[in-house]
Amino acid sequence: MPERGQLMRTLVALAVTLVAGAALLFGAPARSGTPQPLSVGAAWPQAQRGSVASHLPDGSLYTPGLFLDARTSAGTARTPDNRFLSLVVVEADGTVRRLRRVPSADRSPFTALTSSGDTLVWVETVKGEPQLWTGDRTARTTARQLTDDVGELRLYDSEYDLTIVDGIVRWAAADGDGTEFRSVAVTGGAVKVQREAGDWGLSAWPWAVDGQTAATGASTLRNLSTGQSVAVPTGRRSVTACSPAWCEIVSINEEGDTRIELSHPDGSARRTVAEGQVGTVISDVVVLDRFEVMGRVGPQSELSGNQELLVHDLTDRSTVLVSPDAADISYRGGVLWWSTGDRNSYVRNALDLRTI
Repeated sequence: MPERGQLMRTLVALAVTLVAGAALLFGAPARSGTPQPLSVGAAWPQAQRGSVASHLPDGSLYTPGLFLDARTSAGTARTPDNRFLSLVVVEADGTVRRLRRVPSADRSPFTALTSSGDTLVWVETVKGEPQLWTGDRTARTTARQLTDDVGELRLYDSEYDLTIVDGIVRWAAADGDGTEFRSVAVTGGAVKVQREAGDWGLSAWPWAVDGQTAATGASTLRNLSTGQSVAVPTGRRSVTACSPAWCEIVSINEEGDTRIELSHPDGSARRTVAEGQVGTVISDVVVLDRFEVMGRVGPQSELSGNQELLVHDLTDRSTVLVSPDAADISYRGGVLWWSTGDRNSYVRNALDLRTI
């Protein structure tokens, strides 16, 4: 069964395609009567922004997997001859620092990157078998394998796929009809396992959320330290996703448009933040407990297949247009990034939401 984040992105992509086709036949929908959101420059002039090219100076194709700030990133570099993959850090001044280089045969790109200070942790997959690795972003020390005892690793394209809290790396793994919450010290050692019945994923530690593959999404938050469980808003015709602070409820309204609502897990402070040809574009809910990230079909969607990238700020209930034509939207650790351009020439742009 598809994961909630993948399902929602598929539905949004389908909406883009259908509306784009209608626009080609009948013209783009009128927007003159709809209040338009402010740009990032107008709404958040202090926000730090940056960009990184699709290719490094040596010609390697670069795919960032984590932005440490708006101008510094870490990710996978693939050599032009497709023989090698490297994990690199690209600094704000363009300096490229390589942490690891491996043959590309039988390997996937480096994934689930996360950081704590100068410590990076990531997943390497060799012949379908995942391993956990760590290294120093400054490359002062050699990268090393933490463990290959990762279980049936679950990755949901979330910033919580791997977390580092108090020197402990944590992740979720499938366990038959249940879930294993696994952990290992960032310095190494034995892997510890905590088992829970049901289908769970990690959220902000020590919380977990269920319903990772359920059609209606989440129904419960659980504190893995105390065992406390909190029931969250659900509905037969909606998909729910939650963090410990907020829940996101996505449904179809009476006109057949998508409605995105937010509430606290106890159901309070419920409000609609968007309606229309909109959808969620990242797995994480109300990042930094403040910003809801969304996509919307825009005037350029019929040509590019991309969408407008919007961010709703809960502090003043304003919505900001981050990009009118965004693709490959991602988020980790306070930084939002996306691609602009075409397949042959594109740039990844970044916005550090922590600086707003």
